[in-house]
Amino acid sequence: MAPPSKVDICVIGGGSGGLSVAAGAAQLGVSVALVERHLMGGDCLNFGCVPSKALLAAAKTAHAMANAGRFGLNPASPNADPLAVRQHIREVIAAIAPHDSPERFRELGVDVIKATARFVGPREIEAGGRRISARRFVIATGSSPLLPPIPGLPEVPYLTNETIFENAEVKRHLIVIGGGPIGLELAQAHRRLGAEVTVLEMLRPLPKDDAELAAVVIERLRREGVEILTGAKVTAASAAADGIAVRIDGDRGEREITGSHLLVAAGRQVNVADLNLDAAGIDHSARGITVDRRLRTSNKKVFAIGDVAGGLQFTHVAGHHAGIVIRNALFRLPAKADRAALPWVTYTDPELAHVGLDEERARATHGGIRVVRWPFAENDRAQTERETDGLIKVVTARNGRILGASIVGAHAGELIQPWILAIDQGLKMRHLAGSIAPYPTLGEVGKRAAGKFFQDSLFSPRTRTIVRFLARFG
Repeated sequence: MAPPSKVDICVIGGGSGGLSVAAGAAQLGVSVALVERHLMGGDCLNFGCVPSKALLAAAKTAHAMANAGRFGLNPASPNADPLAVRQHIREVIAAIAPHDSPERFRELGVDVIKATARFVGPREIEAGGRRISARRFVIATGSSPLLPPIPGLPEVPYLTNETIFENAEVKRHLIVIGGGPIGLELAQAHRRLGAEVTVLEMLRPLPKDDAELAAVVIERLRREGVEILTGAKVTAASAAADGIAVRIDGDRGEREITGSHLLVAAGRQVNVADLNLDAAGIDHSARGITVDRRLRTSNKKVFAIGDVAGGLQFTHVAGHHAGIVIRNALFRLPAKADRAALPWVTYTDPELAHVGLDEERARATHGGIRVVRWPFAENDRAQTERETDGLIKVVTARNGRILGASIVGAHAGELIQPWILAIDQGLKMRHLAGSIAPYPTLGEVGKRAAGKFFQDSLFSPRTRTIVRFLARFG
Protein backbone atom coordinates (compact mmCIF):
# COMPACT_ATOMS: atom_id res chain seq x y z
CA MET A 1 0.00 0.00 0.00
CA ALA A 2 1.21 3.51 -0.83
CA PRO A 3 2.35 5.83 1.98
CA PRO A 4 -0.54 7.66 3.68
CA SER A 5 -1.76 10.94 2.26
CA LYS A 6 -1.30 13.78 4.71
CA VAL A 7 -3.86 16.57 5.13
CA ASP A 8 -4.68 19.23 7.69
CA ILE A 9 -8.33 18.21 8.14
CA CYS A 10 -9.95 14.88 7.36
CA VAL A 11 -13.74 14.89 7.56
CA ILE A 12 -15.59 11.58 7.80
CA GLY A 13 -19.18 12.02 6.64
CA GLY A 14 -20.62 14.19 3.88
CA GLY A 15 -23.80 15.36 5.59
CA SER A 16 -24.58 18.97 6.47
CA GLY A 17 -22.09 19.22 9.33
CA GLY A 18 -19.23 17.50 7.56
CA LEU A 19 -19.75 19.50 4.37
CA SER A 20 -19.75 22.77 6.32
CA VAL A 21 -16.41 21.91 7.94
CA ALA A 22 -14.89 20.76 4.65
CA ALA A 23 -16.03 23.84 2.71
CA GLY A 24 -14.99 26.26 5.44
CA ALA A 25 -11.57 24.69 5.93
CA ALA A 26 -10.84 24.51 2.20
CA GLN A 27 -11.79 28.15 1.70
CA LEU A 28 -9.45 29.07 4.55
CA GLY A 29 -6.60 27.52 2.61
CA VAL A 30 -5.89 24.27 4.44
CA SER A 31 -5.76 20.83 2.85
CA VAL A 32 -8.93 18.79 3.32
CA ALA A 33 -9.97 15.19 2.67
CA LEU A 34 -13.65 14.27 2.81
CA VAL A 35 -14.74 10.64 3.07
CA GLU A 36 -18.37 9.75 2.33
CA ARG A 37 -19.54 6.18 1.75
CA HIS A 38 -23.04 6.91 0.48
CA LEU A 39 -24.75 10.10 -0.73
CA MET A 40 -23.33 13.62 -0.43
CA GLY A 41 -25.70 15.83 1.51
CA GLY A 42 -26.39 13.09 4.01
CA ASP A 43 -29.71 12.39 5.65
CA CYS A 44 -31.03 15.96 5.45
CA LEU A 45 -30.85 16.31 1.69
CA ASN A 46 -31.65 12.77 0.67
CA PHE A 47 -33.93 11.27 3.34
CA GLY A 48 -34.81 13.94 5.88
CA CYS A 49 -35.42 17.67 5.90
CA VAL A 50 -35.62 18.30 2.16
CA PRO A 51 -37.81 15.42 0.94
CA SER A 52 -40.07 15.57 4.00
CA LYS A 53 -40.73 19.29 3.57
CA ALA A 54 -41.35 18.75 -0.14
CA LEU A 55 -43.94 16.10 0.76
CA LEU A 56 -45.48 18.37 3.40
CA ALA A 57 -45.79 21.15 0.80
CA ALA A 58 -47.70 18.82 -1.52
CA ALA A 59 -49.95 17.73 1.34
CA LYS A 60 -50.58 21.32 2.43
CA THR A 61 -51.67 22.20 -1.09
CA ALA A 62 -54.05 19.24 -1.14
CA HIS A 63 -55.47 20.34 2.21
CA ALA A 64 -55.96 23.90 0.93
CA MET A 65 -57.84 22.60 -2.11
CA ALA A 66 -60.16 20.47 0.00
CA ASN A 67 -60.84 23.30 2.45
CA ALA A 68 -61.21 26.21 0.02
CA GLY A 69 -64.85 26.63 1.03
CA ARG A 70 -63.88 28.60 4.13
CA PHE A 71 -62.65 31.39 1.81
CA GLY A 72 -65.80 31.41 -0.32
CA LEU A 73 -64.22 29.28 -3.03
CA ASN A 74 -65.43 26.02 -4.46
CA PRO A 75 -63.53 23.20 -2.77
CA ALA A 76 -61.91 20.51 -4.89
CA SER A 77 -61.17 16.92 -4.01
CA PRO A 78 -57.43 16.50 -4.59
CA ASN A 79 -56.55 13.36 -6.51
CA ALA A 80 -53.01 12.63 -5.37
CA ASP A 81 -50.80 10.92 -7.94
CA PRO A 82 -48.09 9.06 -5.97
CA LEU A 83 -45.72 8.98 -8.95
CA ALA A 84 -46.11 12.71 -9.56
CA VAL A 85 -45.63 13.50 -5.87
CA ARG A 86 -42.47 11.39 -5.85
CA GLN A 87 -41.25 13.26 -8.93
CA HIS A 88 -41.88 16.57 -7.16
CA ILE A 89 -39.73 15.37 -4.25
CA ARG A 90 -36.97 14.21 -6.59
CA GLU A 91 -36.94 17.56 -8.40
CA VAL A 92 -36.57 19.47 -5.14
CA ILE A 93 -33.64 17.26 -4.09
CA ALA A 94 -32.05 17.64 -7.54
CA ALA A 95 -32.29 21.44 -7.33
CA ILE A 96 -30.32 21.50 -4.08
CA ALA A 97 -27.93 18.60 -4.72
CA PRO A 98 -25.31 20.51 -6.82
CA HIS A 99 -24.43 22.60 -3.77
CA ASP A 100 -23.49 19.39 -1.94
CA SER A 101 -21.98 17.54 -4.89
CA PRO A 102 -18.49 15.97 -5.11
CA GLU A 103 -17.81 18.20 -8.12
CA ARG A 104 -18.36 21.40 -6.13
CA PHE A 105 -16.14 20.25 -3.30
CA ARG A 106 -13.40 19.13 -5.65
CA GLU A 107 -13.54 22.60 -7.21
CA LEU A 108 -12.95 23.97 -3.70
CA GLY A 109 -9.84 21.80 -3.49
CA VAL A 110 -11.27 19.06 -1.29
CA ASP A 111 -10.05 15.49 -1.86
CA VAL A 112 -13.41 13.66 -2.00
CA ILE A 113 -13.22 9.92 -1.37
CA LYS A 114 -16.29 7.72 -1.91
CA ALA A 115 -15.63 4.90 0.55
CA THR A 116 -16.15 3.67 4.10
CA ALA A 117 -13.62 5.08 6.58
CA ARG A 118 -12.13 3.16 9.48
CA PHE A 119 -9.47 4.22 11.93
CA VAL A 120 -6.24 2.23 11.91
CA GLY A 121 -4.56 4.35 14.55
CA PRO A 122 -4.97 7.54 16.61
CA ARG A 123 -4.20 9.80 13.64
CA GLU A 124 -4.78 7.64 10.58
CA ILE A 125 -7.69 6.11 8.67
CA GLU A 126 -8.10 3.70 5.79
CA ALA A 127 -10.72 4.40 3.10
CA GLY A 128 -11.11 2.86 -0.32
CA GLY A 129 -7.68 1.27 -0.29
CA ARG A 130 -6.00 4.53 0.73
CA ARG A 131 -4.48 5.59 4.03
CA ILE A 132 -4.93 9.13 5.21
CA SER A 133 -3.24 10.84 8.14
CA ALA A 134 -4.41 14.23 9.36
CA ARG A 135 -3.57 16.91 11.86
CA ARG A 136 -7.24 16.88 12.90
CA PHE A 137 -10.13 14.51 12.16
CA VAL A 138 -13.83 15.41 12.24
CA ILE A 139 -16.38 12.59 12.58
CA ALA A 140 -19.73 13.63 11.11
CA THR A 141 -21.31 10.29 10.23
CA GLY A 142 -24.81 11.16 11.43
CA SER A 143 -27.52 8.72 12.45
CA SER A 144 -29.92 6.18 10.95
CA PRO A 145 -33.46 5.00 11.72
CA LEU A 146 -33.63 2.81 14.80
CA LEU A 147 -35.38 -0.52 14.36
CA PRO A 148 -37.12 -1.35 17.67
CA PRO A 149 -36.96 -4.98 18.90
CA ILE A 150 -40.48 -5.93 17.83
CA PRO A 151 -40.98 -9.65 17.11
CA GLY A 152 -41.62 -10.20 13.42
CA LEU A 153 -40.70 -6.68 12.33
CA PRO A 154 -37.59 -7.64 10.30
CA GLU A 155 -39.70 -10.12 8.31
CA VAL A 156 -42.34 -7.62 7.08
CA PRO A 157 -41.89 -4.86 4.46
CA TYR A 158 -41.58 -1.81 6.67
CA LEU A 159 -40.68 1.75 5.64
CA THR A 160 -38.42 4.33 7.32
CA ASN A 161 -37.61 7.93 6.45
CA GLU A 162 -34.85 6.49 4.22
CA THR A 163 -37.31 4.57 2.03
CA ILE A 164 -40.74 6.18 2.27
CA PHE A 165 -40.06 9.08 -0.11
CA GLU A 166 -39.13 6.73 -2.94
CA ASN A 167 -42.14 4.51 -2.32
CA ALA A 168 -44.80 5.51 -4.84
CA GLU A 169 -47.38 2.88 -3.97
CA VAL A 170 -50.88 3.98 -2.98
CA LYS A 171 -51.00 3.85 0.81
CA ARG A 172 -54.56 2.95 1.69
CA HIS A 173 -53.80 2.68 5.41
CA LEU A 174 -50.44 3.79 6.79
CA ILE A 175 -49.54 2.55 10.27
CA VAL A 176 -46.87 4.69 11.95
CA ILE A 177 -44.84 3.38 14.89
CA GLY A 178 -43.67 6.46 16.80
CA GLY A 179 -45.33 9.75 17.68
CA GLY A 180 -42.29 12.01 17.49
CA PRO A 181 -41.75 14.79 14.93
CA ILE A 182 -40.94 12.45 12.02
CA GLY A 183 -43.89 10.19 12.72
CA LEU A 184 -46.45 12.99 13.10
CA GLU A 185 -45.22 15.03 10.14
CA LEU A 186 -45.45 12.05 7.80
CA ALA A 187 -48.74 10.91 9.34
CA GLN A 188 -50.41 14.25 8.65
CA ALA A 189 -48.93 14.47 5.14
CA HIS A 190 -50.21 11.06 4.12
CA ARG A 191 -53.60 11.68 5.67
CA ARG A 192 -53.96 14.88 3.63
CA LEU A 193 -52.95 12.98 0.51
CA GLY A 194 -55.80 10.53 1.05
CA ALA A 195 -54.51 7.70 3.21
CA GLU A 196 -56.06 6.37 6.37
CA VAL A 197 -53.43 6.80 9.09
CA THR A 198 -52.93 5.27 12.54
CA VAL A 199 -50.12 6.43 14.83
CA LEU A 200 -48.95 4.14 17.63
CA GLU A 201 -47.08 5.84 20.49
CA MET A 202 -46.07 4.08 23.68
CA LEU A 203 -45.68 7.32 25.68
CA ARG A 204 -46.85 10.87 24.92
CA PRO A 205 -46.68 12.19 21.35
CA LEU A 206 -44.03 14.90 20.93
CA PRO A 207 -42.55 14.10 24.34
CA LYS A 208 -39.71 16.65 24.11
CA ASP A 209 -42.08 19.57 23.59
CA ASP A 210 -44.23 21.56 25.99
CA ALA A 211 -47.27 19.36 26.62
CA GLU A 212 -49.69 22.30 26.46
CA LEU A 213 -48.58 23.28 22.97
CA ALA A 214 -48.09 19.72 21.73
CA ALA A 215 -51.75 19.10 22.56
CA VAL A 216 -52.74 21.71 19.95
CA VAL A 217 -50.90 19.77 17.24
CA ILE A 218 -52.34 16.44 18.35
CA GLU A 219 -55.87 17.82 18.41
CA ARG A 220 -55.49 19.20 14.87
CA LEU A 221 -54.24 15.87 13.54
CA ARG A 222 -57.13 14.06 15.17
CA ARG A 223 -59.61 16.53 13.67
CA GLU A 224 -58.12 15.80 10.27
CA GLY A 225 -58.75 12.09 10.79
CA VAL A 226 -55.37 10.81 11.99
CA GLU A 227 -55.92 8.12 14.62
CA ILE A 228 -53.38 8.59 17.41
CA LEU A 229 -53.19 5.81 19.99
CA THR A 230 -51.16 6.60 23.11
CA GLY A 231 -49.92 4.08 25.64
CA ALA A 232 -49.73 1.64 22.73
CA LYS A 233 -46.89 -0.87 22.98
CA VAL A 234 -46.32 -2.77 19.74
CA THR A 235 -45.74 -6.40 20.64
CA ALA A 236 -45.59 -8.08 17.22
CA ALA A 237 -45.69 -7.50 13.48
CA SER A 238 -46.67 -9.96 10.78
CA ALA A 239 -47.79 -10.23 7.19
CA ALA A 240 -51.53 -10.07 6.54
CA ALA A 241 -53.67 -10.91 3.55
CA ASP A 242 -54.08 -7.25 2.62
CA GLY A 243 -50.83 -5.83 4.00
CA ILE A 244 -49.24 -5.78 7.44
CA ALA A 245 -50.70 -6.50 10.88
CA VAL A 246 -49.33 -5.15 14.13
CA ARG A 247 -50.41 -6.28 17.56
CA ILE A 248 -50.53 -3.70 20.34
CA ASP A 249 -51.00 -3.84 24.08
CA GLY A 250 -52.63 -0.65 25.28
CA ASP A 251 -55.17 0.92 27.56
CA ARG A 252 -57.94 -1.19 26.03
CA GLY A 253 -55.98 -4.42 26.20
CA GLU A 254 -54.54 -6.29 23.25
CA ARG A 255 -55.74 -5.64 19.72
CA GLU A 256 -54.56 -6.06 16.16
CA ILE A 257 -54.39 -3.31 13.54
CA THR A 258 -54.02 -4.07 9.86
CA GLY A 259 -52.72 -1.61 7.29
CA SER A 260 -51.35 -1.55 3.76
CA HIS A 261 -48.01 -0.01 4.78
CA LEU A 262 -45.94 0.32 7.95
CA LEU A 263 -43.67 3.26 8.77
CA VAL A 264 -41.15 2.87 11.59
CA ALA A 265 -40.34 6.26 13.15
CA ALA A 266 -39.29 5.15 16.61
CA GLY A 267 -36.04 7.04 17.04
CA ARG A 268 -32.55 7.04 15.58
CA GLN A 269 -29.19 5.40 16.23
CA VAL A 270 -25.75 6.91 15.67
CA ASN A 271 -23.57 5.66 12.82
CA VAL A 272 -20.35 4.42 14.44
CA ALA A 273 -20.31 0.66 13.78
CA ASP A 274 -17.74 0.67 10.96
CA LEU A 275 -15.39 3.38 12.24
CA ASN A 276 -13.18 1.14 14.44
CA LEU A 277 -13.12 3.91 17.04
CA ASP A 278 -11.22 1.83 19.58
CA ALA A 279 -8.16 1.89 17.33
CA ALA A 280 -8.10 5.67 17.69
CA GLY A 281 -8.79 5.68 21.43
CA ILE A 282 -12.19 7.33 21.02
CA ASP A 283 -14.76 6.73 23.78
CA HIS A 284 -18.28 6.02 22.59
CA SER A 285 -21.54 4.33 23.53
CA ALA A 286 -24.87 3.48 21.93
CA ARG A 287 -25.90 7.10 22.47
CA GLY A 288 -22.97 8.51 20.51
CA ILE A 289 -19.36 9.56 20.68
CA THR A 290 -18.36 11.19 23.95
CA VAL A 291 -17.29 14.83 23.45
CA ASP A 292 -16.46 17.80 25.63
CA ARG A 293 -18.02 21.22 25.12
CA ARG A 294 -15.41 21.97 22.46
CA LEU A 295 -16.64 18.83 20.65
CA ARG A 296 -13.31 17.05 21.14
CA THR A 297 -13.38 13.31 21.70
CA SER A 298 -11.20 11.44 24.18
CA ASN A 299 -8.60 11.61 21.37
CA LYS A 300 -8.05 15.37 21.36
CA LYS A 301 -7.02 15.34 17.71
CA VAL A 302 -10.49 14.09 16.75
CA PHE A 303 -13.75 16.04 16.87
CA ALA A 304 -17.30 14.64 16.58
CA ILE A 305 -20.21 16.78 15.43
CA GLY A 306 -23.89 16.54 14.66
CA ASP A 307 -26.03 13.49 15.39
CA VAL A 308 -23.06 11.21 16.08
CA ALA A 309 -22.06 13.39 19.05
CA GLY A 310 -25.38 12.70 20.79
CA GLY A 311 -27.76 15.41 21.94
CA LEU A 312 -30.19 17.22 19.67
CA GLN A 313 -30.30 15.61 16.23
CA PHE A 314 -31.01 18.49 13.86
CA THR A 315 -29.29 19.81 10.76
CA HIS A 316 -28.86 23.27 12.24
CA VAL A 317 -27.17 21.77 15.30
CA ALA A 318 -24.63 20.11 13.00
CA GLY A 319 -24.09 23.47 11.31
CA HIS A 320 -23.51 25.12 14.68
CA HIS A 321 -21.05 22.37 15.59
CA ALA A 322 -19.18 22.90 12.31
CA GLY A 323 -18.47 26.51 13.26
CA ILE A 324 -17.22 25.44 16.70
CA VAL A 325 -14.79 22.96 15.11
CA ILE A 326 -13.45 25.50 12.61
CA ARG A 327 -12.69 27.94 15.42
CA ASN A 328 -11.03 25.26 17.53
CA ALA A 329 -9.11 23.38 14.85
CA LEU A 330 -7.97 26.25 12.64
CA PHE A 331 -8.00 29.39 14.77
CA ARG A 332 -7.03 27.67 18.03
CA LEU A 333 -9.87 29.43 19.82
CA PRO A 334 -11.47 27.60 22.78
CA ALA A 335 -14.96 27.85 21.29
CA LYS A 336 -17.66 25.80 23.01
CA ALA A 337 -21.00 24.48 21.83
CA ASP A 338 -23.92 26.20 23.55
CA ARG A 339 -27.37 24.62 23.73
CA ALA A 340 -29.05 27.54 25.50
CA ALA A 341 -30.38 29.12 22.31
CA LEU A 342 -30.67 26.06 20.05
CA PRO A 343 -34.18 25.88 18.58
CA TRP A 344 -36.16 23.04 17.08
CA VAL A 345 -39.30 22.94 14.95
CA THR A 346 -41.83 20.24 14.20
CA TYR A 347 -43.25 20.97 10.75
CA THR A 348 -46.76 19.70 11.24
CA ASP A 349 -49.62 22.07 10.50
CA PRO A 350 -49.73 23.95 12.78
CA GLU A 351 -45.98 24.09 13.29
CA LEU A 352 -44.50 23.73 16.76
CA ALA A 353 -41.30 25.65 17.55
CA HIS A 354 -39.27 25.93 20.74
CA VAL A 355 -36.11 27.55 22.08
CA GLY A 356 -34.64 27.74 25.58
CA LEU A 357 -36.32 26.36 28.69
CA ASP A 358 -39.88 25.17 28.80
CA GLU A 359 -42.08 25.92 31.82
CA GLU A 360 -41.32 22.66 33.63
CA ARG A 361 -37.54 22.95 33.33
CA ALA A 362 -37.58 26.65 34.14
CA ARG A 363 -39.45 26.04 37.40
CA ALA A 364 -36.98 23.31 38.33
CA THR A 365 -33.89 25.44 37.66
CA HIS A 366 -34.96 29.03 38.31
CA GLY A 367 -37.66 28.83 40.96
CA GLY A 368 -39.70 32.01 40.61
CA ILE A 369 -40.65 32.53 36.98
CA ARG A 370 -43.40 34.18 34.97
CA VAL A 371 -45.28 32.61 32.09
CA VAL A 372 -47.01 34.72 29.44
CA ARG A 373 -49.35 33.41 26.73
CA TRP A 374 -50.97 35.03 23.72
CA PRO A 375 -53.39 33.20 21.39
CA PHE A 376 -53.29 33.32 17.60
CA ALA A 377 -57.07 33.82 17.69
CA GLU A 378 -56.45 37.42 18.86
CA ASN A 379 -54.14 38.18 15.92
CA ASP A 380 -55.77 39.93 12.97
CA ARG A 381 -53.56 38.33 10.31
CA ALA A 382 -54.30 34.88 11.68
CA GLN A 383 -58.01 35.67 11.44
CA THR A 384 -57.74 36.81 7.80
CA GLU A 385 -55.98 33.58 6.85
CA ARG A 386 -58.20 31.36 9.00
CA GLU A 387 -55.12 30.13 10.89
CA THR A 388 -56.25 30.77 14.44
CA ASP A 389 -55.17 27.51 16.08
CA GLY A 390 -52.20 28.15 18.32
CA LEU A 391 -50.50 30.35 20.86
CA ILE A 392 -47.15 31.65 21.98
CA LYS A 393 -45.91 30.82 25.47
CA VAL A 394 -42.94 32.71 26.90
CA VAL A 395 -41.14 31.82 30.12
CA THR A 396 -39.19 34.57 31.88
CA ALA A 397 -37.36 35.25 35.09
CA ARG A 398 -39.07 37.64 37.50
CA ASN A 399 -37.04 40.55 36.11
CA GLY A 400 -38.27 39.84 32.59
CA ARG A 401 -35.18 38.09 31.23
CA ILE A 402 -36.36 35.64 28.60
CA LEU A 403 -35.63 32.01 29.49
CA GLY A 404 -37.59 30.19 26.79
CA ALA A 405 -40.31 30.49 24.21
CA SER A 406 -42.60 27.99 22.51
CA ILE A 407 -44.94 28.73 19.62
CA VAL A 408 -47.59 26.51 18.07
CA GLY A 409 -49.31 27.97 15.05
CA ALA A 410 -48.89 28.94 11.42
CA HIS A 411 -45.24 29.68 10.54
CA ALA A 412 -44.06 29.03 14.08
CA GLY A 413 -40.62 28.10 12.71
CA GLU A 414 -40.25 31.64 11.36
CA LEU A 415 -41.85 33.36 14.36
CA ILE A 416 -39.44 31.73 16.83
CA GLN A 417 -36.41 33.49 15.37
CA PRO A 418 -36.50 36.78 17.34
CA TRP A 419 -36.83 34.72 20.52
CA ILE A 420 -33.68 32.78 19.61
CA LEU A 421 -31.81 36.08 19.37
CA ALA A 422 -33.37 37.30 22.61
CA ILE A 423 -32.16 34.27 24.57
CA ASP A 424 -28.74 34.30 22.91
CA GLN A 425 -28.24 37.97 23.80
CA GLY A 426 -29.82 37.81 27.26
CA LEU A 427 -32.62 40.22 26.35
CA LYS A 428 -35.64 41.05 28.47
CA MET A 429 -39.31 41.35 27.62
CA ARG A 430 -39.03 45.14 27.43
CA HIS A 431 -36.81 44.79 24.36
CA LEU A 432 -39.48 42.81 22.50
CA ALA A 433 -42.36 44.92 23.79
CA GLY A 434 -40.62 48.09 22.62
CA SER A 435 -40.05 46.87 19.07
CA ILE A 436 -42.36 47.90 16.22
CA ALA A 437 -44.13 45.08 14.39
CA PRO A 438 -45.76 45.81 11.01
CA TYR A 439 -49.52 45.40 10.89
CA PRO A 440 -51.09 43.02 10.12
CA THR A 441 -48.53 40.26 10.61
CA LEU A 442 -48.32 37.07 12.60
CA GLY A 443 -45.21 38.57 14.20
CA GLU A 444 -47.49 40.74 16.32
CA VAL A 445 -48.26 37.62 18.37
CA GLY A 446 -44.79 37.86 19.92
CA LYS A 447 -45.00 41.60 20.52
CA ARG A 448 -48.39 41.28 22.19
CA ALA A 449 -47.09 38.52 24.44
CA ALA A 450 -44.18 40.74 25.45
CA GLY A 451 -46.54 43.62 26.12
CA LYS A 452 -48.77 41.42 28.25
CA PHE A 453 -45.83 40.89 30.60
CA PHE A 454 -46.23 44.52 31.70
CA GLN A 455 -50.03 44.63 31.66
CA ASP A 456 -50.65 44.14 35.38
CA SER A 457 -48.15 46.78 36.47
CA LEU A 458 -49.07 49.24 33.71
CA PHE A 459 -52.78 49.25 34.54
CA SER A 460 -52.41 48.84 38.30
CA PRO A 461 -54.10 51.14 40.89
CA ARG A 462 -50.67 52.63 41.64
CA THR A 463 -50.16 53.63 38.00
CA ARG A 464 -53.66 55.11 37.85
CA THR A 465 -52.91 57.19 40.93
CA ILE A 466 -49.75 58.52 39.31
CA VAL A 467 -51.65 59.43 36.13
CA ARG A 468 -54.34 61.29 38.12
CA PHE A 469 -51.66 63.16 40.08
CA LEU A 470 -49.84 64.27 36.92
CA ALA A 471 -53.14 65.40 35.39
CA ARG A 472 -53.35 68.15 38.03
CA PHE A 473 -50.50 69.98 36.36
CA GLY A 474 -52.39 70.57 33.16
